[in-house]
Amino acid sequence: MSVYGVYLVADSASTAGRPLADIVKAAVDGGIRTVQLRCKDMPAGEFADVVMECAHHTAGRAALLVNDRVDVFLAARASGADVQGVHIGQSDLPAALVRELIGPDAVLGLSAASDAQIDAANKLQLRSPGTIDYLGVGAVHATPTKRDHPEPLGHAGLARAVGLSDLPVIAIGGIDADDVAPLARSGAAGVAVVRAICAAGDPRAAATNLLNLWEGTKP
Repeated sequence: MSVYGVYLVADSASTAGRPLADIVKAAVDGGIRTVQLRCKDMPAGEFADVVMECAHHTAGRAALLVNDRVDVFLAARASGADVQGVHIGQSDLPAALVRELIGPDAVLGLSAASDAQIDAANKLQLRSPGTIDYLGVGAVHATPTKRDHPEPLGHAGLARAVGLSDLPVIAIGGIDADDVAPLARSGAAGVAVVRAICAAGDPRAAATNLLNLWEGTKP
């Protein structure tokens, strides 16, 4: 499954107090087709419950990915949730091991922030094709949703990363509506947004606007 474009990272800390499932439903109603759930400080059992709840809104409509927690993904899938994969960072379990755990048909995304990390992903993909499905590359801009973000790349740096990567690149990090067109023109396979939808007064309208901006860059 390769559904990117505008990619929602639904972050439990960025919803202005609203239930995460409500944000996900609104975003999917607005046309979002890839959703990653990020609940950094949530216990595994509670996170699994959130995944199950969100899956009711994404089933058959959007790919649902779990951030970092391979155990939560496996538990949700074993419970019958329509969940498609995981996204991991450089400090999580190695990508090759995660692929073994989640199986060949699940989506696996990996964060990358440097030339060396992109090169390592390229080499892994050469040795074991199909291990990684895409790279989440950033931060494009500084962002409060990830305090340990690397030095911002900007639009030019993201375009350079696209050129270095053998895998589809999803741009991430402080992205808002003004970034969508230039990042799409850089060759990115998608743009991951957090606050641009999660913190919006009307998440559905925000999602639709971002998608229209993305689609407007296509010939």
